Parts: sequence; C-alpha cells; structure tokens
Amino acid sequence: MANQNGQFFVEGNVVAQENAHFMTRVYQWMTIGILITSFIAGYIGSNEELVRIIITNRILFWALIIAQFGIVLSIGGLINKMSALTATLLFLMYSALTGATFSVIFMAYTASSIQSAFFTTAIGFGGLTAFGYITKKDLTAVGSFCVMGLFGMVGYSLLSIFFPSLMGGAAGLVYSLVGLLVFAGLTAYDTQKIKLLGRQSQSEEERNKVTILGALTLYMDFINLFLLILRLTGDRRK
Repeated sequence: MANQNGQFFVEGNVVAQENAHFMTRVYQWMTIGILITSFIAGYIGSNEELVRIIITNRILFWALIIAQFGIVLSIGGLINKMSALTATLLFLMYSALTGATFSVIFMAYTASSIQSAFFTTAIGFGGLTAFGYITKKDLTAVGSFCVMGLFGMVGYSLLSIFFPSLMGGAAGLVYSLVGLLVFAGLTAYDTQKIKLLGRQSQSEEERNKVTILGALTLYMDFINLFLLILRLTGDRRK
C-alpha cells in the first residue's frame, strides 16, 4: 500500500510538472503575441499620418479586419490539418495585424490612459487565469453561460452599427460591464480547458499545436478585457 501511495504521489508530481511546463509555454506565446501587438500599435499610433491612412482608407482597414477573422477561423477550425509551425506563424501574423488596427485607439484615448488600462488588464487577467488553473471546480457551466453572453454581445454590437446610440450613455456602460463579466468568466474557463487539452495531447506535435491554440485563446481574452477596461476608464482626447 505504501508503495502504491508513493507511486501515485510520484505520478501526480510528474503530471503537475508537465501541466506547469505546458501552461508556461502557452503564457510565453501569449505574451509574445501581446508584445508584438503593443509594439506595432505604439509605433503606428505615434505617427498620426500612418494612423490616418488606416482610418481613411476603408479598403485597407477592412482588409486588416477580414484578415484577422480569417486567421482566427483558420487556426480554430483547421488546427488539426496544419503543422505547429504554420499555426505559430499565423498567430504571429494575427498579433501584428491586430497591432495595426489597434493603433487607431491612440487617436481616441490619451497614451497614459491606454497604459493604465493595459496594466489594470494585466493584473486582473493574471488573477483570473491563475484561478482557472488552480481551481478544482469544473467551470464548464460558467464557460457555457459566458459563451451565450458573448453571442449576445456580438449581436448587440452588430445592431449598434445601424443604431449607434445603443453604444452611448447608460446602455454603453451596461454593455461594457456585461462584457467584463463575460470575458472574466471566459478567461478562467479557457485556462482550465487549455490545461485539460494539453494533458490529453498524444504527441509533441499535437502538444505544440494546442500550445498555440491556447495562446491565441487567452490572447483574445486579454485583448477584449483590455478594450472593455479602456472603454470604461480611458480618458478621451479632446
């Protein structure tokens, strides 16, 4: 019995170390993506002429948006058919394109409020993903609820294209607060799900692909939290 208990302890230790190593790689790639986005957004955002080119050239702007959606759909839907290297390159490309589109926020918000929102997001995200990693509670129900909330937010956003007033005043505030709750829940749930996917990976190649998929997922959670916090707390340029 003692030997069995000792064996279980050693096996449990090995699994915990493998999980920690896998999640470390996920966070590293997520961080690389965020740094690329931040650098490109800051570089373009510091040059008003470049920002205006993106804003005023509708073909360029929508090409950037469509390319981002295309990459996300490709990684999410075709991850099993592509190599880990291809998935990595697509993730890096997505991070760069997101940086280009994010440069426009420097025209709307002050640099100091953008920095403040970024660090607030980093602290909050760190706590949420840590909870998702260590909790023993199954967060599937939370994730399902948040996914439904996300669909509702997407529908509301599409509706606001035709009725811009829906994003103003009290309605806009409620939208942002609901969004924070939705992505807070998704951050914890996605962390737990990614941890499980890494444990289920059968080969090194599959594990590498799951690493990039997980990095992309958490990257998007971080970005959306940042945008919502910036919307709530950011100082607009006058």
